[in-house]
Amino acid sequence: MNQVNKKIISFAIPVFNNEGSLLKTYEKINSLFKIHLIDYNFEIIFTNDGSKDNSLDELKLIREKDNRVKIIDFSRNFGQVAATIASTRKSTGDAVVIVSADMQDPIFLVKEMIKEWENKEEIIICFRESRQDSFLNKLTSKIYFSMVQLHVKEEIPKGGFDFCLLDRNAVDSLNNINDKIRGLHYDILSLGFKKKYIPYKRLKREIGVSQYNFIMRLRDFTNAFISISFIPIRLIILIGFLISFTGIIYSISIFFSWLNGSTPFEGWAPIMVIILIIGGIIMIMLGIIGEYIWRIYEESKKRPNYIIRKIYDKQ
Repeated sequence: MNQVNKKIISFAIPVFNNEGSLLKTYEKINSLFKIHLIDYNFEIIFTNDGSKDNSLDELKLIREKDNRVKIIDFSRNFGQVAATIASTRKSTGDAVVIVSADMQDPIFLVKEMIKEWENKEEIIICFRESRQDSFLNKLTSKIYFSMVQLHVKEEIPKGGFDFCLLDRNAVDSLNNINDKIRGLHYDILSLGFKKKYIPYKRLKREIGVSQYNFIMRLRDFTNAFISISFIPIRLIILIGFLISFTGIIYSISIFFSWLNGSTPFEGWAPIMVIILIIGGIIMIMLGIIGEYIWRIYEESKKRPNYIIRKIYDKQ
């Protein structure tokens, strides 16, 4: 096939302290297209999300060897979602593969993903059939994707995913979403395009350690949960209703006890217990409402999701 007429597959890869694995990731992609996908061309958009190690220097060395590699360098760390979106917005390919830079997602599956894409599938999701993560990471992932399932009409894999291919129309639709606080998985699943699911076993990390710590996971989980879910607000309404109903029943009980000339209890201890319980519930409710108000405030400021220091894409 003529080089000019080849379809282009873009790779959107967020980078955060991935020194040592970036060259190997590039080599795996390059080898795949050189041997198995010779009828396609590719480009790679790495987004350096404020790495503190030598990730940017390694990316520059890769780009010196291959100008199909583009680099977006953030001014600081803005998070994995922002870095992924920045890469997809810079992409020019007919399809875009979102993949991590830690080599835990098997690049060879791209061949199968492209095959499904050529069969008119518009979003191909590789989901983790099994994963070598901590119990806490597995638990939070299970809770998050169970919550996402409540908000999409189709059945989705419970193992979670970060590795997927999107058709250009799907990518353009994804890039039209300008929410500041967002859940990327939900955004992808909610686009409505045709989907195909491919199971895989996530590979063991061979280089470095995961930079996606518990605090980052909790932040992204909270942002995604509140940005897409009505559950906390509905739960507040339900709890409020139950407390009110219980209060009415208890008031009726007190009234009849008063008519009989007796009191339901002696002393102030039960009153204090009730006050503390209801006061605690009210504080929790106010906290949840406060989280929503804070996110409304963040959206209203219209600040950018990320700030780019420099883009390396010129010939």
